[in-house]
Amino acid sequence: MSAPPANRFDLSTPGGRLKAYADYLWVDHAYLRLGFSNAHWISDELVRANQPWPHQLAAWKARGIRTVVNLRGGFDASFHALEKDACQRLGLSMVDFTITSREVPSRDRVLGAKRLFETIAYPALMHCKSGADRAGIMSVLYMHFRQRKSIREALDQLHLRYLHVRQGKTGVLDYTFERYLVEGEPVGLSFLDWVESPAYDPAAIKADFRAGMWGGLVTERLLRRE
Repeated sequence: MSAPPANRFDLSTPGGRLKAYADYLWVDHAYLRLGFSNAHWISDELVRANQPWPHQLAAWKARGIRTVVNLRGGFDASFHALEKDACQRLGLSMVDFTITSREVPSRDRVLGAKRLFETIAYPALMHCKSGADRAGIMSVLYMHFRQRKSIREALDQLHLRYLHVRQGKTGVLDYTFERYLVEGEPVGLSFLDWVESPAYDPAAIKADFRAGMWGGLVTERLLRRE
């Protein structure tokens, strides 16, 4: 596997750090997250949230967080440079686990999520950009694999209370689990067995999914989600 690309933001100089913060503030819309973290403890060991500012990471460290899981990728982005720098200064473990909000996760991604939750140091903070969709699907997987909740119970993590809108293209995440409930659960397959079976075909599942026009307008035009 090739190494992630080098980050284009150099934080070693005041000018470089200022450039990174300016990009983070406006290009990454970080000004919207200064007073709103969309943070929710979903167990006594894991909190889901939107993209944290460095000073927010310091506050989470003070509350006992040991690991920060970045679901966005963005290895050459300002948010990644600032987050990595903050984690290093604070002594937090930063783990990158890239997942998308408009795709059915690959089999490797599902199995990788299971391994992730088995190996990271807790308490942990898991985030995407808004804390709604990618944090949502990973929270479903966490509740199922780590907390032993059924998929029906765990699906509550994809909910409007976390700002997840299932009527748009991000509804493909809900649809993935609903396909299991229709195809796998009735024949006695566990979710993991279903994912590892030939029935789990991400491309075919996505092709069957159709986003509603209103939801697509909300998530793609208004909220401009990643």
